[in-house]
Amino acid sequence: MKTCDVLISGTGIAGLSLALQLNEKRPDLKIVLMTKNEPDETNTSLAQGGIAAVCDRIRDSFDEHIQDTLNAGQGKCNPKVVEMVIKQAPHRLQELIKWGAEFDTEKDGHLAMALEGGHSHNRVVHYKDKTGWHIQEVLWAKIKTQPNIEVIPHAFCVDLLTENQEEDKQVIGMSYIKDSNPTIDIIFANTIVLATGGSGQVFQFTSNPEIATGDGVALAFRAGASIKDMQYVQFHPTALYEEDKSNLFLISEAVRGFGGYIVNKKGERFLFEFDSRGELATRDIVSKAITNELDKSGDEFVYLDLRHLNQQEFQAHFPTIYARFIEVGLYPESDLIPIVSVAHYQCGGIEVNENGQTSLKSLYALGECSCTGLHGANRLASNSLLEALVFSYNASERIIFENKVSTKRYKLSQIRSIETHEIISPSVLGVFKNKVKSLMNYSVLHGTEVEKQEVIIQLTKIHFDLLECVDYYFRCRNCCELENMLQTSLIIMNQSLNFPLSNNSNLNDHACIC
Repeated sequence: MKTCDVLISGTGIAGLSLALQLNEKRPDLKIVLMTKNEPDETNTSLAQGGIAAVCDRIRDSFDEHIQDTLNAGQGKCNPKVVEMVIKQAPHRLQELIKWGAEFDTEKDGHLAMALEGGHSHNRVVHYKDKTGWHIQEVLWAKIKTQPNIEVIPHAFCVDLLTENQEEDKQVIGMSYIKDSNPTIDIIFANTIVLATGGSGQVFQFTSNPEIATGDGVALAFRAGASIKDMQYVQFHPTALYEEDKSNLFLISEAVRGFGGYIVNKKGERFLFEFDSRGELATRDIVSKAITNELDKSGDEFVYLDLRHLNQQEFQAHFPTIYARFIEVGLYPESDLIPIVSVAHYQCGGIEVNENGQTSLKSLYALGECSCTGLHGANRLASNSLLEALVFSYNASERIIFENKVSTKRYKLSQIRSIETHEIISPSVLGVFKNKVKSLMNYSVLHGTEVEKQEVIIQLTKIHFDLLECVDYYFRCRNCCELENMLQTSLIIMNQSLNFPLSNNSNLNDHACIC
């Protein structure tokens, strides 16, 4: 039986920074980090923009950053949480620098601040156009030097293990599948943390990596945790369109802040018809404008126009983006760049308090899989990495206290064995997965009640088809992942209609969300 003090599922900025915070404060704690695929395959590693933080209190202010966040969130943010996060930002940024992160600077040595949509000032700290990748590298390098932090790669989390204590349900462990093994292993922990990222892969087009299948939300939902605001999915307006591709390359918000234009096939900057800020409007407004333009024209994409920019400066500021353009045969000095809006960020998720605690005892959720109240209905650009840092810090304080008073005991009866038999054909699961993705898109999420109900009916049918397969075949890793995608999709659609959710759906009891 494997045990630890703290089990963290997810190795993006939320999971890694929490592990380091805990290690610095309590080096005696045994910490286990689980990663679904390769440790660096995360949404964090793909984050191009940076971290929004007020570092110049003369030209900028906490109040203005707070107001920008509230405005972007469409009145759905928790003002107390917004204030807490924004005011902690400079401290959390300094911790990153202490751990080894380096950010771009001006000639005078001060941090370089980029401007992004929805911000009233330049306040985004960055490392060229691959800030997330840099942070991931720095945190991993530090994690590897800590002897009390164990990493289990290629571990797919199947279910949370719970037991009832008096009136409270407590999470005591997790079952998981390691690599492609046909057995389910168990790990028990005093504290379990979900830092599993978002759910972009349930949508037709996304900027998220293939691992972003809503696993954390589905796990928490099946265990009985409160899930909130999943209908608020942020679409990023500028992803590089490539024919017959679902995972699209993101073009940072900062490119528009640098002066890039969005135009239709006639070369018209149509965004000003929707918002006086044009390209610097928030992501929800720009994405809606692009969708409306495509509906009107019947085209598959609009364009990002960078031809008027200083090309040497553009290449220096955005080397990764420029290299991608060249790779696909596009030259920004002469070519228009085809773009579409893609599912980018899950603003809702597992409901947590200011310490990252969920409605279940001993279970925490951090990063994109959580719903903290910071983002409301629409995330302000570059507030996501900041949120992960702040809530990881807060959670570390509470987890340390819990591990001082823990009296948890583990029951061997919790360990389950499964019968090994033939797996479901990957091609069958692939057909189911593509059906889910074809149903989930921007238009249906913002469509009529009738359209949403029709999608729910079709998703439910796919779920029952999957359950029929499970009657005859082994519940493999791919099967579990597809179940998570279906449950997450159904939660999104049900919450978009304000339907109540039932926490009784999994492949063991053959129930379905509806």
